[in-house]
Amino acid sequence: MPKSMSVVREAIAGDEADDAMAERAAAVEVAAGRNVLPIVEGVVLVAALLAPLVLQDYLTVFATRVIILALFALSFDLVWGYAGIMSFGQALFFGSAGYGVALLARDLDITNIFLVLPAGTIIGLTFALLLGGFLLLGRHPSSVIFVSLGTLTGSYAADRLARGWYYLGGQNGIPSIAPMTLGGYEFSEGPAFYYLVLGILVVVYLLCRFLVRSQFGLALAGLRENEQRIAFFGYKAQHLKAIIFTIGGAIAGLAGSLYAFHEGFVWPNMVGVVVSTQVVLYVLFGGSGTLIGAVIGAVIVEGVSFWLSDNYRDIWPIILGVLLLLVIMFRPLGLISFVLGERERVGSFGAKPKENKKQTGKEKRNAAP
Repeated sequence: MPKSMSVVREAIAGDEADDAMAERAAAVEVAAGRNVLPIVEGVVLVAALLAPLVLQDYLTVFATRVIILALFALSFDLVWGYAGIMSFGQALFFGSAGYGVALLARDLDITNIFLVLPAGTIIGLTFALLLGGFLLLGRHPSSVIFVSLGTLTGSYAADRLARGWYYLGGQNGIPSIAPMTLGGYEFSEGPAFYYLVLGILVVVYLLCRFLVRSQFGLALAGLRENEQRIAFFGYKAQHLKAIIFTIGGAIAGLAGSLYAFHEGFVWPNMVGVVVSTQVVLYVLFGGSGTLIGAVIGAVIVEGVSFWLSDNYRDIWPIILGVLLLLVIMFRPLGLISFVLGERERVGSFGAKPKENKKQTGKEKRNAAP
């Protein structure tokens, strides 16, 4: 009898352990199902809307520059975070658009916002289409190293060309660009320019969010995770890469146009390797493949750089480099991974599956004959 009692107790204890494990698993599923991403996006948007109300004038000017760079980072996150294309030439589209609108303002006196911003976007799209067609649409699939070195070479060649071409101002670039206009109104540095840039960023962000949550975005997610399997399903992987590469170039061109008019001049570094590497750090720091991670990364990196350069003028690049290295080592998915799970990072597609209630140990015992 004592032996049989002990067997029963062990069985009951095992059932209770199963119940506890089932409850913990259910709790994990509920936590995983929470939509953290919209909360993060809402907090960032509210903070951006309120920023000019609490910041001093010179900080509002700095914040405007940061938002433009966040738009630039968004273009790279589409290319790398979703399609897996490591582009070291994103600045080529950013800077070429900046030079293009600067020439329109200098030589043709065209500064209307409805002309220069579309022109900059088209310039970035065209350069990305040409470079992407050359690197991605060959007879054989392009390797990651080939595309990386190809974009790096394109950015370096554009930098050398801009420095040696007198028509583009050479080393000095094109200074004193006329302000961007809307009718008789001129957009100068301040809250008006800030909210204009913020509005453009929000619109582009929503379009990108719609894109990556569409069927096309699902194919991109699969392309990033396993390119060979996506090709096996019948998708033309290189064509998908070329499309998203071109879209990223268009967004970078839009950002470059805004940057040129905000800063009032363009220079060869805008198309060079340094700026191309800079945008990679934004996305690495914030978190790739999330869109909002690129925005957060640009804001934090630029904000920390501004504060460090003001307080530690001699060693601030070293401190910033160490911080970036620590984040990359211990949080490979970026700072956004502290609040965003892997499942939500990839995203959900299609209809939600029907809930299936799992039977606990007690329910199994009661259902047993």
